Amino acid sequence: MSTLTFWFPNIILILVYIFITFEKLPRVVVALLGASILLISKSVTQEEAFHCIDFNVIFLLVGMMILVNILKETGGIRWLAIYTAKKVNGNGVLLMVYFALLTAVISAFLDNVTTVLLLGAVTCAIAKDLKINPVPYLITQAIASNIGGTATLIGDPPNIMIGSAAKLDFNQFIFHLTPVILLILPIAIFTLYLIYRKELEIPEIAKTELKSMSLNGIIRNKELLIKSLIVITMIIVAFFFHKLLGLEAGTIALAGASVLLVFENKKHIWEDVEWTTIFFFIGLFIIVGAVEKVGTIHHLSELVFNLSKGSYAVTAYAILWMSGFLSALIDNIPYTATMIPLIKDLGNHYQDLNPLWWALSLGACLGGNGTLIGASANIVVADMANKHNHPITFIEFLKVGSIIMIESMIVCTVYIWWRYL
Repeated sequence: MSTLTFWFPNIILILVYIFITFEKLPRVVVALLGASILLISKSVTQEEAFHCIDFNVIFLLVGMMILVNILKETGGIRWLAIYTAKKVNGNGVLLMVYFALLTAVISAFLDNVTTVLLLGAVTCAIAKDLKINPVPYLITQAIASNIGGTATLIGDPPNIMIGSAAKLDFNQFIFHLTPVILLILPIAIFTLYLIYRKELEIPEIAKTELKSMSLNGIIRNKELLIKSLIVITMIIVAFFFHKLLGLEAGTIALAGASVLLVFENKKHIWEDVEWTTIFFFIGLFIIVGAVEKVGTIHHLSELVFNLSKGSYAVTAYAILWMSGFLSALIDNIPYTATMIPLIKDLGNHYQDLNPLWWALSLGACLGGNGTLIGASANIVVADMANKHNHPITFIEFLKVGSIIMIESMIVCTVYIWWRYL
């Protein structure tokens, strides 16, 4: 293999990372352009490119996006958020805690961006009515969504990718990751309370306005809501038994979405599917596949093994902390796509790779809390806050998110040591 043949895909990958990080172009454009260059230059053939794409991930994302868009039509999630706000009787601390818990739970079963879009919109509306600053609540929701999304196979894109690549099922993610998330979430909420406690006071006049908010008319389509909840419940149950059924998670999600489309098939439901995210994944899979083809991933895995001097524990901790800090600086989706083949290659040295997969998942998902650009949910809440004249700066988020991230990494380190090493 010539030097140019080896370095060209790697240079493309590095350039893709740089452009994604600085957001000079939409990330989908960057990923597709990088993939196109590699295809045209014959660094990867069209046949190889199709084999690089993990269609289980693609089907799962499309299926869940359709389900969420149909659920949005019903008004059910907005009703739940306002109901929660009314139950706290104007207590700002409880409002933050309840919304954090609600966000974390929903994010475990729906994608983070959709969750913060739905709940964030309600939060901003409530904050406007109560004349309070929405920023503490929005930052809390972004952080809670990243934590809650780590708990399950379908909660965060890195987990979807890891589960598909490592053949890890829904039950395994819950068994191995949910316990540590149940430890991290209350610690994070308490930390957020300490940071924002002085900003969570709600004026008495605002409390009166909150009580007067009506829940009538928020649910726009009760019949569709019931059907949606039935189908989503069936999908989650099927996730638990997908090995027994002999079906991949992507097939189950797409089948469930297809059933709901029989009852609700408006044009905008298809338009609201985040096709840019889907094609971003496709471009990314092709780029990483080209890098893997020239042997870069194998060289990196050997480097990791040699630096750890063959120590399984050091390797696991290195993957956890490296994933945490790098995912805070760059998007955790391309980072995870790059790390997956590296961990697979470590199978040449270690028999049991599962703890390394959990280390990658925890680092990549929880590391997203470190900075404003670490996770898509963070950027979404920043955009929402800006639209409501309460901008969230990079430094403001960093002061809060970095503390939560480091706390999470410490808890995960102890958890991995206690459970696997």
